[in-house]
Amino acid sequence: MSSTVEIAHDDAACVITLNRPDKRNAVSVEMMRAIAAAAKAAEDDASTAAVIITGGPAFFSAGADLNEALAVKSSPQAIAYFGEWHRLTATLEGLAKPVIAAIEGFCITGGLELALACDLRIAGAGSSFAITSAKIGTVAGAGGTQRLPRLIGIPKALELLFSADPIDADAALRIGLINQLAPKGEALAHAKTLAHVYKERGPLSLALVKQAVYRGTQMDLASAIQFETMLVTAIYGTEDKNEGISAFLEKRRPTFRGR
Repeated sequence: MSSTVEIAHDDAACVITLNRPDKRNAVSVEMMRAIAAAAKAAEDDASTAAVIITGGPAFFSAGADLNEALAVKSSPQAIAYFGEWHRLTATLEGLAKPVIAAIEGFCITGGLELALACDLRIAGAGSSFAITSAKIGTVAGAGGTQRLPRLIGIPKALELLFSADPIDADAALRIGLINQLAPKGEALAHAKTLAHVYKERGPLSLALVKQAVYRGTQMDLASAIQFETMLVTAIYGTEDKNEGISAFLEKRRPTFRGR
């Protein structure tokens, strides 16, 4: 495993910690590949209910590794470079388990784009958020111009992208950029609490919910309802569906097996 990340298993959660403190967790291509590999490994681990990505107690990430970005001099190189980003974000969004960003300190540009590709964002008090591309004459290229407006709306997203200035955690919560605001230093603990909740839920349910939401919201409503119907029809043929409904009727805790 690459030294750019640290992997820890905490009962229900696989915690992926960005580990380039000397670079303020700048996201390199090596780190992108390491995050994706760790997430896929966690997907195959039946004991893991959720993946948590964190940068540690001081900061989440200052963004992309600008030395690597500076070395990109041509369109073919740029396509290859941003292809690495897109493979990472597609892996996180397509993962059959919830992915939570646990954020302390600053979460900037590529760091925020990484967090936007997670399903949920939990931030500690005092954290800050920005996409600063306009300050260096570029455009966010890891999905920031697309995921941000889908999450917080076009006017507010343009406001943040135009100014390129950071907002604090209170403002991020108010506009819906983060899901929960935890006391400083407790974002990871709050994310682990969610992982424990998800461990009690049907794993097939969580996997199909992600598909229904991410794919369905890109369709017109009629097509999305058809897609939802296809997914729910599929899950109604599973052992977990029978176990879940039987447990509810019998007033006992279900034992889901992911099949």
